[in-house]
Amino acid sequence: MSYAETPAMPPGIPPGGLDDALLKVLFAQTAVGLFVLDPQLRLVRANSLVEGVGTEGYIGLRFTEAFRLDDPDGSEQLLKRVLAGEGPVRDHLVRGRFRHTPGDRVFLVSAYRLDGPDGPGGTGLGLLSAVVDVTERERARARESALAAVRDAVGGSLDVAATCRAFIDALVPGFADLAVVEVVDEVLRGADPPVGPLPPDTPLRRAASGRCEAVERDEVIRGHPVGGTRRLPPRTPYALAAADLRPRLVPLTAETPWLDADPDGSRALAETGAHTLVVVPLTLRGAVLGLLSLYRCGAAEPFDEEDVSLAGTAATRAALAIDNARRYEREHVIASTVQRRLLPQAERHQAAVETAHVLLPGRDSGCWFDTIALSGARTALVVGGVAGEGLQSAIAMGQLRTVIQALAGLDLEPEEVLARLKETADRLADERAALPPSDSLQGEELRAGCVYGVYDPFTRTCTVARAGHPAPLVVGPDGRAVPLDVPEGAGLFDTDGALFAPATVTLEEGSVLAFCSAELLADERAEERITRTLAHPGRSLQQLGDDIVYALPDDTRSAGAALLLARTGTVSEHRVATWDLAQDRTTPATARLLVRDRLQGWGLDEDTVDSTELIVSELVTNAVRYGTPPLRLRLLLDTTLTCEVHDGSTASPHLRHARTVDEGGRGLFIVSSLAAHWGARHGPDGKVLWTEQDLPEAGTTR
Repeated sequence: MSYAETPAMPPGIPPGGLDDALLKVLFAQTAVGLFVLDPQLRLVRANSLVEGVGTEGYIGLRFTEAFRLDDPDGSEQLLKRVLAGEGPVRDHLVRGRFRHTPGDRVFLVSAYRLDGPDGPGGTGLGLLSAVVDVTERERARARESALAAVRDAVGGSLDVAATCRAFIDALVPGFADLAVVEVVDEVLRGADPPVGPLPPDTPLRRAASGRCEAVERDEVIRGHPVGGTRRLPPRTPYALAAADLRPRLVPLTAETPWLDADPDGSRALAETGAHTLVVVPLTLRGAVLGLLSLYRCGAAEPFDEEDVSLAGTAATRAALAIDNARRYEREHVIASTVQRRLLPQAERHQAAVETAHVLLPGRDSGCWFDTIALSGARTALVVGGVAGEGLQSAIAMGQLRTVIQALAGLDLEPEEVLARLKETADRLADERAALPPSDSLQGEELRAGCVYGVYDPFTRTCTVARAGHPAPLVVGPDGRAVPLDVPEGAGLFDTDGALFAPATVTLEEGSVLAFCSAELLADERAEERITRTLAHPGRSLQQLGDDIVYALPDDTRSAGAALLLARTGTVSEHRVATWDLAQDRTTPATARLLVRDRLQGWGLDEDTVDSTELIVSELVTNAVRYGTPPLRLRLLLDTTLTCEVHDGSTASPHLRHARTVDEGGRGLFIVSSLAAHWGARHGPDGKVLWTEQDLPEAGTTR
């Protein structure tokens, strides 16, 4: 019921007068924009929504024309549904701009149907629309959202580039139309950031950039794509912000004077339509890590001082995250350097095995590989890894690798090598456990694994033992996988004290063994993928290793891994001489004659022949005097000359320093003086005494 129809109307007020007075006050005094629309959605009555702007400029315009909405068709359809009686619209958020004032605005629109005399079911007289300008509220909400996005997205990665990328994604497009993060070039490699002010010739590398869809160009500064470097042009806001470490709010127009100092940037900014720049130094404790440049383009509202404050807060958060990533990168660089220095620096020649390796750099700095030449033309093949990242993992890796090299020189069986290596690992674990509670290493768990194999070219067998590490994969020369069931032993730092069990496989010449770190065998199809790749006998080992890497999942490459490939062979019969000797007192003389004849046939120099005669004489004499049959002498010519004397006794000789008056005891002392290396190894049928002599280069040409 309207006021005009109220029976208790005060005397002296004409019918409808109170309604007219109410409408007049409402339209004149309310802070909300009120608009009356006719059935064609044209404005027939309005109050002033913007201070200083009269209503006469709006009367007769369609609602979507008066406010220049970003989506006029959608808004008009919404109003038509209200006019058709489908119900009112309350607090509908639209974006547009006033007809007579510049700048994008955000409006909260409500619309109500004005019923005619025939009531709600009849023809509507029009609409009453209430419009509230909530631009500032939405700007504040956008700032809060942008800052919350920075808090949520930045700092979750220890990669500088990924941190900068997340920072840009949090700011664009919600806060800026264009954004660029440039980081001091040395900081990206883990170096300490320079203390401000930043020297003008310091190279900055663009770590990340982003744009909104409305901006066509992705490069804010032409010629400086992501990954490129530049030096800050002097007398520009960028250089000034890096000098005094203060943010800058800079309007961009054709008359902006400093653009002349950066012509490439001036042209690029003109093409993007950027009209406002905020440049903020990325600083932490007085050190400069880089610069953040934010741009707004086209019809977007220019930045204001509150935006500068938000950009400064966001930059502080990003600088902390970048510095954390930098510190991790520095430690990773140091650990990677230590790891590289502790690994073999070049492929080592082996008598009967061709080898190649692939080392993938990544987070894991504790993986290693090795090929170790053993006596009797045998080769030890090793791959291992210490779990974890950083310098301590690389140091533990170096300790274990050094120990296993020393153990390999003792000619121990693979299972015994791992057993003694585990004893060393247990001592290292005890030392770490004894650290003070304040030491960060005290609570860190140590985990490591290793696989150790020995290939003998004379028997064409490979004996393998493993400790918490995957077994090697074997592919025959015909491309078929060769089964090698190696029992899994406990990890090197495990508390389990179980013994290691070896496995032996006989291989055809030309078989390929793949010793892989655990990262390469992470998924269930990895073994099939690797063996299928190795089934190409015509390709070199290095090509096969590269092919295995090409097929890896991306996450494996980021973790880091080691791969050691070995192709088996045999020793040429022209470089080996073997004699079965009698257990007789005349045998040393016979051995000397046989050795001289063979070495002269190989073309070795006389000094080497004389030294070898003396070595063989002493070893054979020792075997005749203290050993048991069978007695066998073997010479092997490679980069060194190897002499081996086998007998059936298990007793090992040892080096003694004879006194002046002693008549004996100088045999092994003489042998050790003439040979570069010597030793003894044991087997099920006795022992072998062996020596190695270095040869002149001419001695290996035949």
